[in-house]
Amino acid sequence: MNQKLIVRSAMAGLFALGTLGVLPAAHAADPKGMEKCFGVAKAGQNDCGSNKTAHACAGQSKMDNDPHDFKFVKTGTCASMGGSLTPGGTMTDKK
Repeated sequence: MNQKLIVRSAMAGLFALGTLGVLPAAHAADPKGMEKCFGVAKAGQNDCGSNKTAHACAGQSKMDNDPHDFKFVKTGTCASMGGSLTPGGTMTDKK
């Protein structure tokens, strides 16, 4: 195997691992007065998703109302929108 290819592959892998370590910290805190509401975001309008989604994060959802993607909504309004406070959950999981 070509030595340059091996080095480039290793560097790409390290870069990818480093990126994954940074992303969760950037989304650790919910905005004040807002909560994550799963299953209400339209395609391409999600704020992020759980680890079960097939994309990296915000704005990449391909499906309306994916139960594993969330959108930030005003605290206390998720239930009235038909969403869930947990990924893949149902309305019965409310606080």
